[in-house]
Amino acid sequence: MPRKVQRSLIQVISFLIILCIIIFLNRPQSTTKSFSWARIRYKTSSSIIPEARGICPGLAGSTKPALVVSHVTADGDATWLDPLAAHYHLCIYHVDAPADKSSKVLQVPANRGHEAMAYLTFLIDNYADIPSAGAVFVHGTRFAWHNDSPDYDNARLLRALDVKRALQPAGYHNLRCDWSAGTCPASVPAQGSLEMKLSSAVSPWSARAASDRALPAALRHLFGAGDEDVVQLARNDAVRAQCCAQFVVAQERVWQHSREEYIALRQWLLDGSDDGVARNPQSGSRAAPGDDRVAGRIVSYLWHILFARLGEEGVDLGELNRDSCPTAQDCYCRLYGRCSLTCKKPGSCQGQYAVPKYYKLPEDWEKTHP
Repeated sequence: MPRKVQRSLIQVISFLIILCIIIFLNRPQSTTKSFSWARIRYKTSSSIIPEARGICPGLAGSTKPALVVSHVTADGDATWLDPLAAHYHLCIYHVDAPADKSSKVLQVPANRGHEAMAYLTFLIDNYADIPSAGAVFVHGTRFAWHNDSPDYDNARLLRALDVKRALQPAGYHNLRCDWSAGTCPASVPAQGSLEMKLSSAVSPWSARAASDRALPAALRHLFGAGDEDVVQLARNDAVRAQCCAQFVVAQERVWQHSREEYIALRQWLLDGSDDGVARNPQSGSRAAPGDDRVAGRIVSYLWHILFARLGEEGVDLGELNRDSCPTAQDCYCRLYGRCSLTCKKPGSCQGQYAVPKYYKLPEDWEKTHP
């Protein structure tokens, strides 16, 4: 055999071997796996546990769903929420407001983890008083690119939201129906895949890539207790979920975790903080990433896991993904009463939502959309 032909043959065989290895490593995994994500087991060695300052006045005995709002100064005036008091019991946390140590009302221990700090503080400090009608968790700005409305108006969404139907049958639902910006499409790589690791390496500035890559380790640190194989995602186990951490949850789903578990999750965030608040230097890499963009996004991927229906062996990944990604047509109809829509794809319906350019609304959007 001529040397040139032999060299070419060796190159072809080498290429095929490498290709087979890549295909094998990225082969689809079973969607019938169950994971022991039923209880948060993270342990902190910090002696600084924040005292209760997030009590929502008048919540005990309320017959309305709680509307838990994470508001920061950059969100602007919060008076857009006032008319919603007719439908919800308002619990508005001004996350970056100066602390008032004399008060125990609607405060958070730190501006950390974005909306997660307000949400967790509400769950911790009002645990016994979660309304039987459920609770809705939202950001503090009225108009935002991720609000699943043709004009991106959260007030419009919350007025239309049918909380009772939204909680059927799973007891939890993200407020988004359109699949864009989430991990529901099958084309989105699994969090621990080689593709995601490569994406994170070539785009180190991307908080989404960094948080997706960090999710498997975060699940291990939060839910693991020695036998971490039962909580560890395999390379191609994809967690499918909607984005943006606005959701509705039933009382019984909140209560399937103890108050101490929510404290542990909040402490995981605080332990990883680099601003000196409840810093736990001994926790090392088991605490949340120091980059707040990454830490906050990781928690945004945890809510549907926390509030998933638990089986005998924990959380079934296939069921979790199906519950988290209903078709847009079904979602719009059940949550907002937008039925008889034209929906040519499972993840979108005509005229309901479109990602704005650069994931950002024009600066004059609120003025032009009263």
